[in-house]
Amino acid sequence: MKYMLLIYGDETALSESEREACYVESTQLAHEIKSNGQYLAANPLYPTALATSVRMREGKRLVTDGPFAETREQLGGYFLIDAGDLDEAIGIAARIPMARKGTVEIRPVIEIAGLPAD
Repeated sequence: MKYMLLIYGDETALSESEREACYVESTQLAHEIKSNGQYLAANPLYPTALATSVRMREGKRLVTDGPFAETREQLGGYFLIDAGDLDEAIGIAARIPMARKGTVEIRPVIEIAGLPAD
């Protein structure tokens, strides 16, 4: 089953050198889980200052700067994995560096027939 591991944290909590170390450690993790056939994708996200939110209300498009909601932790990146079960996904999520400073939310992915393939 595919799982999306959503990485949340305070985007101001890391210094630039800590952020770079986090990227290096995350890249190493990606290579490790790729060797097990579990890696599908992973990327950090730019800060919420560069986010744009889109809503459709009564046929009108509303575009605003920033994330959908103000929160203490922001979505900072993701891993998309293929794991045998939730326990396996939890094991991988626990190895993501930001799990030590923030939160990793695990969400099963619904696979819809007819979507474009890789």
